[in-house]
Formats: sequence, C-alpha cells, structure tokens
Amino acid sequence: MTDLYRVLILAVVQGIAEFLPISSSGHLVILGSMLGELGESATLEIILHAGTLGSILVVYWRKILDLITRDRRVVGLMIVGTLPAVVVGLTIKEGFPWLIRSPLLAGAMLIVTGGLLVLLGRLPVRDGRYTAMSWFSAWVVGCFQAIAILPGISRSGSTIVGGRMMGLNNEDSVTFSFLLAIPAICGATTLALKDLLSEETAMSSLSVPLLLAGSICSFLVGIFALKWLIYWSQEDRLHWFAYWCIPAGVCVVALHFVNFG
Repeated sequence: MTDLYRVLILAVVQGIAEFLPISSSGHLVILGSMLGELGESATLEIILHAGTLGSILVVYWRKILDLITRDRRVVGLMIVGTLPAVVVGLTIKEGFPWLIRSPLLAGAMLIVTGGLLVLLGRLPVRDGRYTAMSWFSAWVVGCFQAIAILPGISRSGSTIVGGRMMGLNNEDSVTFSFLLAIPAICGATTLALKDLLSEETAMSSLSVPLLLAGSICSFLVGIFALKWLIYWSQEDRLHWFAYWCIPAGVCVVALHFVNFG
C-alpha cells in the first residue's frame, strides 16, 4: 500500500472519529498496528489534528466569536475544563507512554466508550446552557475529557456524557464538548510538534503535497462528521454508536488473545 493511500485512510479515520463518539485515538492505534506505522507518525499526527481543528473553527466560528466579544466567562470555564486533561496527559506522556500505543487497551476502552454511550441514552433530558455552567461543572466535564487520554475512550462521547450529567441540554453539551476540544487539540499538537523538533530527524520524508492532502482530507471529513454529530445529538441518537464501539472493542480484544494468547 502506497503512502498516499495510508495517509488518506488515516485522515478519513481521524476526521470521522475525532468528532463522532467512537474515539479517533483508539481507531488510529488499532489501524496503525494493522497497516504498519508510518515513519513520520509525529508529523502526520500534527497535520491531521490541524485539519480537524480547522473543522471545529469553521463549524463553530460564530460561537467562538461570541466568546471573544460577549461570553468571555466561558473562556474561564474552558480553562478550568482543560486543566484535568493537562495533568493526566502530561503524567501519561512522561510516565506511561506505552499506554497510548496499546491496541489491546484501545480495544478494551472501546467497550468502555460503548458503555458510556448506553448511559448517555438513558440520561434524562435537561435544559441547562453552557454559558451558565458553574466552575465545578466545567471541572467535572474536564475530568471526563481527561480519561479520554486513553486510546479507545471517545473524547467527544465522554465530555458529552459529562455535560449531560451536569445538566446541559443536548445541543449545549455538544457545543461545550467541542469548545473544550480547541485547547485540547492545540495542546496535543503543540506537544507533538515539540517532540518532533527535538528529534535529530525532525524533517519529514513525506512530501508536502502528501501531508497537505492528509490535512485537507481530515478537514473536509471532519466538517461532515461534526455536523453529523450535531444532528444526531439533536435527534438523541448518539447512544446508537455503542452498537459500533462495543462489538469493535470485543473483536480487537479477542483477536489479540487469539494471536498472542
């Protein structure tokens, strides 16, 4: 398989799974173990995340503009909500880096994500708005985001569950989830870029057109997936993704023990 096909496959998976509640990190770890890791994985990670970050900025540009001009308190809520992920992410990165590259863990955590989505389908409908959230509620949603550092735990799924548990309505739980994604993705991209620049072989052998194709692909697919998520949230269907996560996780775990048991 050529690098172009592998990059495009990973870009499509990143664009879909970054937003739909099925875990982009889990799918990329599992898919990477099947396709073989690209030598430029750090570079590619930065490019694909930049594409999906662009998707959020395009879909939520009006709300982001409101944060700057009117809803400045929400910026503080985003900071509070981001702190747990910073602490957990740096701890795992420094002390347990193997966790984020384990296909077995990714498979097991996909089952956990499925369980969270089943829970989401049973939560009562609330009417809270993210602009009126308490600092404690923002921190709790941030804790749900922090557990998504583990591959296989969906960041969007876990934070939407956290938001709903804190009383947010469907639309606002999705909105706050992806507002939190902006600093989270920026932070993860910054760390990946720092690691890349600290290596002697910092320059990627992947061509610029190839990296650009991956970024554009993840960007366009990300816009589609994010709008799909918003629509299904309004229809209260997000728990349907449990029918993908649980069987997929069971298959990955079972195949691991068949191959290595």
